[in-house]
Amino acid sequence: MAETTTTTPPKSKKPVASAIAPFETPKFEMPKFDIPSLEVPAAFREFAEKGIAQAKENYEKVKSAAEQATDVLEDTYSTASKGCTDLGLKLIENARVNTNAAFDLYGELLQAKSLAEVVEKSTAYVRAQFESVTGQAKELAEHVQKVSTATLQPIQENFSSYGKSST
Repeated sequence: MAETTTTTPPKSKKPVASAIAPFETPKFEMPKFDIPSLEVPAAFREFAEKGIAQAKENYEKVKSAAEQATDVLEDTYSTASKGCTDLGLKLIENARVNTNAAFDLYGELLQAKSLAEVVEKSTAYVRAQFESVTGQAKELAEHVQKVSTATLQPIQENFSSYGKSST
């Protein structure tokens, strides 16, 4: 009988990670250039030194002005904040006074015996409230004017003093 041999197909060879060499970048040397030594003229050095000195002086002036402006703005903010708080408290107080006056009127209207008495009390209330609200508005306007003046005065003084010192 004839011998039959069976051959198995060759298995595919998978690359093994350890068998691959790492990629290396070629090493190049930078060419060396000789830089000629130059002598900087004295006039140019003097000009550069004056420019640097003037730049430092101007920087100090700007820094000083910025610090002064920051201080003025902090004071201004503080004054404005306090003024607004006071204004808010005045508004709340006015609202309380007006509300109490309205409740007093309602109590009086409930006790009225006739329509004529209701009209009389309502008319008296409207007159009193008109005077009260007019006074409150005048007081609030004076307060706002005072706070505005106190808030803007440091800024105006700072700008006027800056204008005088820069000329």
